[in-house]
Amino acid sequence: MNKFNYRTPIIFFVANIILFSFSLKVNAEDEKTSVYQQLNMFGEVYERVRREYVEEVSDKELIEAAIEGMLQSLDPHSSFMNEDTFKDMQVQTKGEFGGLGIEVSMEDGFVKVVSPIDDTPAYEAGVQAGDFIIEIDGESVYGMTLGDAVDKMRGKINTEITIKISRGDLEPFDIVIIRDRIKVQSVRARREGNAAYLRITSFNEKTESGLIKNMNKLVEEIGDDITGVILDLRNNPGGLLNQAIAVSDAFLEQGEIVSTRGRKKRGQQKFSATRGDISNGLPVVVLINGGSASASEIVAGALQDHKRAIIMGTTSFGKGSVQTIIPVQRDSAMRLTTARYYTPSGNSIQATGISPDIIVKQAKIEELEPFSNRKESDLRGHLENPAEENKTLDDIKEKQDTSNIRDNKAKMDYQLNRALDLLEGIALYNNKNV
Repeated sequence: MNKFNYRTPIIFFVANIILFSFSLKVNAEDEKTSVYQQLNMFGEVYERVRREYVEEVSDKELIEAAIEGMLQSLDPHSSFMNEDTFKDMQVQTKGEFGGLGIEVSMEDGFVKVVSPIDDTPAYEAGVQAGDFIIEIDGESVYGMTLGDAVDKMRGKINTEITIKISRGDLEPFDIVIIRDRIKVQSVRARREGNAAYLRITSFNEKTESGLIKNMNKLVEEIGDDITGVILDLRNNPGGLLNQAIAVSDAFLEQGEIVSTRGRKKRGQQKFSATRGDISNGLPVVVLINGGSASASEIVAGALQDHKRAIIMGTTSFGKGSVQTIIPVQRDSAMRLTTARYYTPSGNSIQATGISPDIIVKQAKIEELEPFSNRKESDLRGHLENPAEENKTLDDIKEKQDTSNIRDNKAKMDYQLNRALDLLEGIALYNNKNV
């Protein structure tokens, strides 16, 4: 009796395993059958279109359109690149390409401007981050793929294109742009008072070398009077991940810069800083806005989490995904979203963006006329300031020159002025506490 009771649970357990295994096998076969059915349906539709569509369509066009539709249904950043667009992408990362000078994505069936690139035809014409392009040369972009829209915006140098822009609550309006060859100087630099101003417009193969070269030049030019660094990432649509890591590393001595996490283990990586700070510990202010995306957000997030920089401006774009270029056959490729990236604190900025430490919206500066122009020095018989009597003409001229550098270069940029004020305040505080 005991022997029988002992064996019964074992037999029941083995039976359950067999039934479970059989169930898994049946489910796997059902899934495989479903996939075959779907592929058969695709083949049937493809053959019908090929034979009966009102106009003849090549097999190549149909297959590429099907692939493009599949990838674009995943997210706004996955796409198919045929031979021409694949070559254009390879040229873009090297910092020179033809077009209008805008980074775009597809949203709600329309082309959305992620960011215009500095000093390009689109930038000069007034295209702004967040604009929607709803028509190209009078043709609606609704229903086009992103690749089709980009192809229509490209063309021969010095040819004209008209795009219709939808911006906020404004009535849609046309902008006429002359196409040109776009040469992206990814890093621009100048002295702003006693601060080193570094503007990164995109992250291409030349960004890290340009940053180091310009920083060294400004440190030598300003000398011991340097108050800090302003890293301007506004309207920077991003670019190469390795360059974002290199720029972050340039200001960090240690610690994690960014991590990526995907479905597969190969999509899980962690990147850390190496020793060395090109600014030697100077205060850093990073400027961002709604046009700062992807690689820009990696830099801002890393410097913010390590408390290496003060982030100023408005919330960034919020693109927290990583795209991998996967070659398909010989001449084509697909851009596939394979991972999300996370800041050192473990936060994903996908669809939320980087929140600045100090919110400063762009504004217009106007100089108001004073109520009265009369000062103490205008009064007859006023007492002289003994300190002013000892100043030479050269001293007064030097003070005016330093002031003019800032006034002439940054007067119209409210956010930049606030960043300069912040650096001056930090320098003043540090000097008082020496």
